[in-house]
Amino acid sequence: MNKKEVTILAQRVDREFLPFVRRPGRYIGGEINQIKKDLPQCALSVALCFPDVYEVGMSHTGLMIIYDVINKIEGVAAERVFAPWIDAEKVLREKEISLFSLESAAALKSFDIIGFSLTNELCYTNVLNMLDLGGFNIRSTDRGQDEPLVIAGGGQANCCEPIADFIDLFVLGEAEEAVVELIELVKHGKETGLTKKDILLSAAKKFDWFYVPALYEFQYERAKIISFQPCVPELRSKFNNAVVEDFENAAVPLRPIVPFTKAVHERVSVEIMRGCPGRCRFCKASFCRRPIRYRSVKKIIDIAKACYKATGFDTVSLLSLSTADYPKLRELVDGLQAYFKDKYVGLSLPSLRVDQSAITGLAESLSSVRKGGMTIAVEAAGENLRQIINKPLKDDDLFDAAGAAYRAGWQRLKLYFMVGLPGETQEDIKQIVHLSFQLAKLRKEIDGKTGQINITISWLTPKAHTPFGWLGQKPMAYFEQAKQLILDEKRKLRARFLQFKFHRIERSVLESAIGRGDRRLCGVIEAAWRDGARFDLWDECFDYTIWQKAFEKFGMDIDTAAQKEFERDEILPWEHLGGPEKEYLLTHLDEAMKRVESW
Repeated sequence: MNKKEVTILAQRVDREFLPFVRRPGRYIGGEINQIKKDLPQCALSVALCFPDVYEVGMSHTGLMIIYDVINKIEGVAAERVFAPWIDAEKVLREKEISLFSLESAAALKSFDIIGFSLTNELCYTNVLNMLDLGGFNIRSTDRGQDEPLVIAGGGQANCCEPIADFIDLFVLGEAEEAVVELIELVKHGKETGLTKKDILLSAAKKFDWFYVPALYEFQYERAKIISFQPCVPELRSKFNNAVVEDFENAAVPLRPIVPFTKAVHERVSVEIMRGCPGRCRFCKASFCRRPIRYRSVKKIIDIAKACYKATGFDTVSLLSLSTADYPKLRELVDGLQAYFKDKYVGLSLPSLRVDQSAITGLAESLSSVRKGGMTIAVEAAGENLRQIINKPLKDDDLFDAAGAAYRAGWQRLKLYFMVGLPGETQEDIKQIVHLSFQLAKLRKEIDGKTGQINITISWLTPKAHTPFGWLGQKPMAYFEQAKQLILDEKRKLRARFLQFKFHRIERSVLESAIGRGDRRLCGVIEAAWRDGARFDLWDECFDYTIWQKAFEKFGMDIDTAAQKEFERDEILPWEHLGGPEKEYLLTHLDEAMKRVESW
């Protein structure tokens, strides 16, 4: 890999781009705490690409951590690139301006590494669009040896085969330390004159959390995979997730960037633990992000203080998969309140544990916590169904917790339910409304007012690396009927204080079809993108018919793909990509099915 010629587009961006886009603040950079280095003088440069708009990407903690980690390496620069909205894409294409970074307005091809954060299956068309806007061939086999290395990481790297043809290398697991190893490997390769192909082979041989898809091949028999093997004999065929062992001292940006335009979350976000002690059988993160690790109370408070002083944000949010399971939460909340109370800085505690002691025990300490709504992920309205999904929450605990929340000052509850679970009946679906109704009425016993309940309904999407990954998704008609059942039941109860929000069914079907797919879906995703698929996570852009046609073009059916059931001994498209062993997951699946049969 040769040193890149750096093309700075600042003048063209100022004259030909910014005056013609609706929200120029998304594309100008220059924010407080931005890090800008002299790109031509750097030994290596990385474009950190987030396949969504600025407001979403700037709220992504993982992206900000990697940005900080890379920029702390001497002679290495990391700059941010976000997906341009529809109006901005049009201007870039009409004026023939390359997609560019925020810090230096450098063309994407100026960088040595192009890195994508993959947060969801439905961001894949934006990945292709960003590569195309940067002047790249979207398929890795069509890109030259002197072109940048295209890598990707994030949660979707663990089931990445549907976009394997577009990415040179995937980083599996936690990237803070793994990306430093990759930077050093690429730097050494450049200094010694290695080609991109040589560097990729070296990475694949040296580390078991780097997956280079071009070095592996599948064989298929109809819908099934019958073999997966390396093209180079000495390469491994099973990968592991990178893990940051010393989480206490793991990298964290102490001077977060303050966005120019309002981001989805504008707050000091401090990660307090990693991993989740729960094993909800539908949740990929609870099975893939192991082991459980905690930061000390002192470290968390020190981080929060430093970030507050560097940003002035008025909220501190404690992040984890299960904040309530942090063992010293009461001590942590007391310590944060002691420092921030007189500074008018609030605390955000997502998803407190659903038992009375957890909430009442914190009640005295929560005077600074924003109490607009307490979020409870109930998932299923009945105790039997919760046992099937391995979320053993008792109704008594739920009502005790809700009562404690009302007494502690929460005004309303936010409930999350999932429809399409194994063993589910129509009565279970109706019970979602009745349970929510009872929780709303519970507040009347406490302060004479009816509780306001916001309920979000999602549709079960079987995920890779979970026990339910072998199961097919329910048909679209099932979800449509369930939605109507819920609305009819609400109408019967005249429960205007219950506000239901439903995930879009077509999007959940597509998510299931792509998320458990194999490498043969690369053509489908490319076809959808070429036909105009963009921002599939946004209602104003999502067009389901584009995807139906793309699947049909390759002789596939989107509903069949979403409802696919895998056999126990079948080679799964993701089983080589980190995550727990199949035998362990199948044990969980067997336990769930036994409960379904005995119910």
